[in-house]
Amino acid sequence: MPKGKSPPRWPMTWRRMDLHIHTPGSADFKDKGITYLQLLQQAEVKGLDIMAITDHNTVAGYAAMYDEVEMLLHLEKSGRLTSEEAHTLAEYRRLSDKIMLLPGFEVTATLGFHVLGIFPPGTTVRRLEHVLLELNIPEDKLELGSMEVGATADVLTVYRTINEAGGLVIAAHANSTHGVAMQGFDFGGQTKIAYTQDKHLHALEVTDLESTSRRRTANFFNGSKPEYPRRMHCIQGSDSHYLVRNPADKANPNGLGDRVTEVLLPEVSFEALLELFQGDDFTRTRPYRPAAQAPFDYIKEARKQGPNIVQCFHETFSPKPGRLAAIINDVAAFANTNGGTVYVGVAANPKTPVKGVDKPEEAAEIIRQEIQKAITPPVDVTVEVRTSEGKKVLEVKVPKGSETPYVLSTGQIYVRQESETGLAMRDEIIRLVEGARRPAVTPPPEKVAPPAVPVEVAIVPATAPVEAAPALQPALPVEAPKTGVEVVDAEEREGIWYYTVRDLRNGNIVHNVTRFSARHLWKYALTEREEHPIKESDVTWQGDLGLWKTYKRAGVKRYNLVQRDSSGGLHVYYGVTEDGVFGPWRSFVEGEKGEPAP
Repeated sequence: MPKGKSPPRWPMTWRRMDLHIHTPGSADFKDKGITYLQLLQQAEVKGLDIMAITDHNTVAGYAAMYDEVEMLLHLEKSGRLTSEEAHTLAEYRRLSDKIMLLPGFEVTATLGFHVLGIFPPGTTVRRLEHVLLELNIPEDKLELGSMEVGATADVLTVYRTINEAGGLVIAAHANSTHGVAMQGFDFGGQTKIAYTQDKHLHALEVTDLESTSRRRTANFFNGSKPEYPRRMHCIQGSDSHYLVRNPADKANPNGLGDRVTEVLLPEVSFEALLELFQGDDFTRTRPYRPAAQAPFDYIKEARKQGPNIVQCFHETFSPKPGRLAAIINDVAAFANTNGGTVYVGVAANPKTPVKGVDKPEEAAEIIRQEIQKAITPPVDVTVEVRTSEGKKVLEVKVPKGSETPYVLSTGQIYVRQESETGLAMRDEIIRLVEGARRPAVTPPPEKVAPPAVPVEVAIVPATAPVEAAPALQPALPVEAPKTGVEVVDAEEREGIWYYTVRDLRNGNIVHNVTRFSARHLWKYALTEREEHPIKESDVTWQGDLGLWKTYKRAGVKRYNLVQRDSSGGLHVYYGVTEDGVFGPWRSFVEGEKGEPAP
């Protein structure tokens, strides 16, 4: 397929799925008297196209259904079916043609975290039990369906084992009890990163997919957070322990199909589902809403988040070179940074009506051709026509590039810094070149456990800087925020001040920055340093941490934070956003006290 072209188009259809369903095979299933046929019949009532049986640490429920069908087929072959049995077998056949049933399990990993393993139709019970045994589920507990099975495999081993066995790997109810996002924990930073960013993990199942809160889990794992650069597919499932909803159960009242995800597929098959979760088109999954409600609008949700390091907005489209240049610059910047999405035809402000794009297919082709002509090496973007508020909007999806730097035909190199696109500085260009040359190293899986005491653990991001901060800086008791910039050194040469700036998101050090060459956030930091030097008396202190100023830029609240080091020196962190605030720094974020991040 030529670079810059959209992939071939297949007829796509929205399909409903529930990938977290318990049966009488789970010890804590509440409707003990139901039949397995009733599960399929209820799935039909709910309009499901895909369902997965995921009992606790067992495939006993799936095995019981399989054995029942096998027995009925044997009786049919021998001519000994009763009329009732013939009706049951006919129902199984009818429903199996209508609903794709996927076998699987919900395994309890070490420390009690839950992971869904979901496999292709027809996977044998023996094969599934072999995987469970490999995950250290005791043989004598394989049929109990209990959450308590003793010492099992660690989370990362569970991910890898299921994935290598050909299964889908989904972190169950990731944002709640037994969830790998560890919501509400005040420790485990490194563990949380490992458990939610692992390459063998396909998706996170969350319970707040429909939430309107800006802190819903899907927003946290959208690729914009410094320590969580991999965007994750987020879905929802019923986690049903009843056939039909039981409002009296306050903990988990859901019945089968009560919390459903829609997926856009070319066909109903395990292969199509796996392809979706392995891809980076996040518009092909959405929470199911009844026909009486408006369908989920991804662009509306994106506008609520605003511009950030992985998305930007252009309200209007014009084929004029000057107008196109801004879009092309953003595409190159995303490719050089962490990938991202450019929305064309809609303003960032969610209160501004969607303007849309006239002749969207024609506009999409113009953008594809211009990207192909203007950027070297080619960037393999996809340009899709979407609908928001009844208007046609273009969505340009840009992958993170593996052949950096991506250079415009004019010779310019752009990078993305938080919500802004700007020209790369010399040191940044060097890192882009070195990053492309550096071979990818996949470390062996390791067991990761939370620390014994509640401390926030930080790790170096995957995009670790080539050069560390200057050694002259004393060690700091609290790690710096994860967004914004710090001015770490200054030198005057021939009447001009040259600064060394540290990007707090990735730790990169950039030398020889002046107020004239600096990008917006850096220019703000340098201007503040030169024209409004910090005074300790202006800082609101909590121990050695302080809040100096707050301000808004492009509708996003930012903080200038301060830290004293062991020698009494001050470290000023300019333009910190909420995404970069963690641990002790959170006390300075208004309205966030007591509200843990996912």
